[in-house]
Amino acid sequence: MGDHGTDVREWRRKGGTLVGGFEQQEAAVVRGLVSQVEDMLTARADEAPKDELAELTGIRTGPSEGPDDPVLGRLLPDFHRLDPDNPSKESLDSAAALRSLHEPALLDAKISAARVVLQTMPPRGGDVRLTFEQADAWLAALNDVRLALGTALDVTEDMPEELPEDDPRAPHLGVYHWVTWVQDTLVQALTE
Repeated sequence: MGDHGTDVREWRRKGGTLVGGFEQQEAAVVRGLVSQVEDMLTARADEAPKDELAELTGIRTGPSEGPDDPVLGRLLPDFHRLDPDNPSKESLDSAAALRSLHEPALLDAKISAARVVLQTMPPRGGDVRLTFEQADAWLAALNDVRLALGTALDVTEDMPEELPEDDPRAPHLGVYHWVTWVQDTLVQALTE
């Protein structure tokens, strides 16, 4: 049974499990995007300053500066809202302190969410069965993929659903909308 057309089968809830189906190409797209985001995040985590005090206390600290890369900047925003026109020395200091305290845990959470997707999505596609906890990780990882893609594509509220065929971003926007759909249907299945 089941429709094996071009569309993914929507997520559905079966008892305590969420089940979705992906074709080989769709599985490759999800795995590829999630892997790229994971690579960026892992590289950022590896840049964290090595700190003897942190090793003694178990309190890890990350960089105090936000990433230069706009995509990483979107995935790891400032933890403290700065007034863009007039950032005071105090607010810059507290933003730096908050970042160095919170970024390592945020990176851990994002990297482990990505790994859940990579562990549960079969490389050749097929059925995916998730616990509610794994589904939450999928939602977090898909959201990071959407943020990364949206930033790279410069997606705005008023951007049309489809771009002209000669726009180099057109096929990527299609992927962005598809990832959004996968995320939305998973949310619906979870909240049923």
